[in-house]
Amino acid sequence: MNALNAAGFPLLSLLTFLPLVGGAVIMMIRGTEAEIATNARWAALWTSLIVFALSLVLWFRFEPANPGFQFVEEAAWLPEWGITYKMGVDGISVLFVLLSTALTPICILASWESIGSRVREFMFAFLVMETMMVGMFAALDFVVFYMFFEGVLIPMYLIIGVWGGPRRVYAAIKFFLYTLAGSVLMLLALLAMWYAVGTTDIPTLMAHKFAPAMQTWLFLAFFASFAVKVPMWPVHTWLPDAHVEAPTAGSVILAGVLLKMGAYGFLRFSVPMLPDASASFAPMVYTLSVVAVIYTSLVALAQTDMKKLIAYSSVAHMGVVTIGIFTINEQGISGALFQMLSHGVVSAALFLCVGVVYDRIHSREIARYGGLASRMPKYALAFMLFTMASIGLPGTSGFVGEFLVLVGAFKVNFWLALLGSMGMILGAAYMLYLYRRVVFGSLTRDDLKSILDLGPREIAVFAPLALLTLWMGIYPASFSVFWDASVRSMVENHVAALASTTRLAGVLLP
Repeated sequence: MNALNAAGFPLLSLLTFLPLVGGAVIMMIRGTEAEIATNARWAALWTSLIVFALSLVLWFRFEPANPGFQFVEEAAWLPEWGITYKMGVDGISVLFVLLSTALTPICILASWESIGSRVREFMFAFLVMETMMVGMFAALDFVVFYMFFEGVLIPMYLIIGVWGGPRRVYAAIKFFLYTLAGSVLMLLALLAMWYAVGTTDIPTLMAHKFAPAMQTWLFLAFFASFAVKVPMWPVHTWLPDAHVEAPTAGSVILAGVLLKMGAYGFLRFSVPMLPDASASFAPMVYTLSVVAVIYTSLVALAQTDMKKLIAYSSVAHMGVVTIGIFTINEQGISGALFQMLSHGVVSAALFLCVGVVYDRIHSREIARYGGLASRMPKYALAFMLFTMASIGLPGTSGFVGEFLVLVGAFKVNFWLALLGSMGMILGAAYMLYLYRRVVFGSLTRDDLKSILDLGPREIAVFAPLALLTLWMGIYPASFSVFWDASVRSMVENHVAALASTTRLAGVLLP
């Protein structure tokens, strides 16, 4: 192992594979069913907390002024084919590693009582999921990236299919087939890039100038994979089904991290490697994103299931993200990254809010509730904070990302910014509708009159998410400073690549 980070220590490999070690320990636990469940929960929690502590070391030692990759580790794997095991993070990926490691212990705590069967296997699946998520954001070889990118499907498929709701098998298969079908085209693109360049090293591929005609086909192949993961309209229909049937922790990690994988793919591959195609297809992306923002917001207004409403809101919020990415200016991309990070925290918290009342009443129907503020004041306060953040209230994390995206969109086209801003207006409508129906009003149902407020474990779950939501809204520069240099470098390289293509066309044309 050639560890090139400052400490000479393979920190990223440890972050990536330590959860697998914890998972192996969990699978070796023996005893009665109750003993196995208790020990598995504690082993998973301690493993995820240790991994999170290590990710804080990554955060503290990261150099924001450096736009390149840091903490790079490289080892020969298949040298005759130009394939290496290579890991590293830059300003675009480092905070998503932290997001993954932060949400995992929160998900384990949230599942402490709600998962009562096959607890050992559930905790094992979650730790495998953490390995895949961290590995995907840290991979600097395309083959390694692809393995982690696809590997996420397996634990998520099991989490939905085994511990989900009544239609869990249908939802799990739909999720698997949608995401796998798009990824097959990305595999073909990977092979084409390897054949053209002779390596799968991501920094080398980013520096290579692909022919414009080849860029078109590569972009479409990437788009098929990443658009499903985001998900973009019209390939979003798997998401509401997956969210509704998944257990609460599954919905949290799906909305918090897995939806970011598609947007991350656009930022890591499509924009820097395929600048000409990205510029050519930007109007198509804008159109699909605006349709997603407006259409899925209207669909969210019509929902009667709390989880489905939040799932459709996720599609709308990610539509704002894809608008920001393909503006390919500093404000747009910075806003997209901030919105991704904010959505990862806020949407996770909203699904946890649904999980709290579902664990007590076993219903997600909006009409089933009302008047919870009088019995659950702590819950009402937490739910209000995350509702306001989802709407984009100034002072919360949701405002900064949407504002920057709209600034970036305005620099491209006034109508793009205007239509994109409709998501904030419609978002206020469906989120306030949800909050009013669930929290306000009078208590009329007998079971709601005895419902209990948040307990210590649930407060411990919500507290870090509330802190992050306010911290990002009040002091956004403490987060954006990590990616400013990387985003600036990406935009400058994109502009230079387009200028080079224009000059070449001028020479070739008479």
